Amino acid sequence: MAIDPSLAHLSDTLFTTAIASYALAMVGYTAEYAFGKRGRVAATVVLAAPVRELIGSGGPAVAEPPPPPPVPESVNRRGSAPDRFGRLAVAVTLLGALIHISSVAIRAAAVDTVPWSNVYEFASVAGLLGVLAFLALIWRVPQIRHVGGIILAPVIIVMFLAGTVWYSQAETLVPALQSYWLAIHVTAAASSEGILLTSSVLTMLYLVRRRYDTRTAAGQPIHYPTALAAHLPAPDTLDKVAYRAAAFAFPIYTFGVIAGAIWAEAAWGRYWGWDPKETWAFIAWVIYAAYLHARATAGWKHRAAAWINLTGFAAMTFNFFIVNIVISGLHSYAGLN
Repeated sequence: MAIDPSLAHLSDTLFTTAIASYALAMVGYTAEYAFGKRGRVAATVVLAAPVRELIGSGGPAVAEPPPPPPVPESVNRRGSAPDRFGRLAVAVTLLGALIHISSVAIRAAAVDTVPWSNVYEFASVAGLLGVLAFLALIWRVPQIRHVGGIILAPVIIVMFLAGTVWYSQAETLVPALQSYWLAIHVTAAASSEGILLTSSVLTMLYLVRRRYDTRTAAGQPIHYPTALAAHLPAPDTLDKVAYRAAAFAFPIYTFGVIAGAIWAEAAWGRYWGWDPKETWAFIAWVIYAAYLHARATAGWKHRAAAWINLTGFAAMTFNFFIVNIVISGLHSYAGLN
């Protein structure tokens, strides 16, 4: 089937519009982060007050109920300016995601197949899944909303590179990719990598916030940029959300690796050939498996496990940037010369 250039152009336009929407949303999240102090995280803090006992003459002690806790000043009260910034940012992010979905769908109509056969299309889908993962997380854990600008930043950077440096014109698939396994294998890979991107950013924020709390407790001086961590959610919140995202993505990534092996047997007559792409995918899988195991092992939780998570994402990033673009192999049909 011939490529429809008008649909391809419309898809590219929507892709650019989605980037602009995410950038605008990032401004809103940053405004909430800057002007709302610690955003909505303080709303989840329960302040305990000591219970006093009243002792009457000759009577038993009666516990006096504690007074209601004061409302912390750092709470973004509903309707306040920082809260409006945050809510508007979520709305713009959702709008950008809808535009992004339309871009992917129209690209699929233009090429008459799933649109992730090259680096540009893969980066677009992975970025979309990263945004959707973030939206799902703030739906479940709204106190991380005000760090949305930090989470969207790498998505915007990857999408910008995809639309400029890695851009590929819409074209028909090469014979090696003309298989239904393309939709299965690459969908799983792009979905898991987008979610793991969000997990890695949250893990980095966790390490920064942990360092801030440690230095504060020790009375040590805190310098920029560590001082910015005062506005981040609690370390346990960041660590827990990052872990849940990685735990959700790991089975999807595992399925993607297995699907790729099955596809390799159908296309090349072997399940595994230690091609650079396969090798680094396996390395990343082993590291993430170690991360999930470390989370269940005494002595390896929190900080040590967080570094394993970041190591896994570093391996996955190397696989995406270097193996796809620089190293030659059976996966060199990524759309770049």
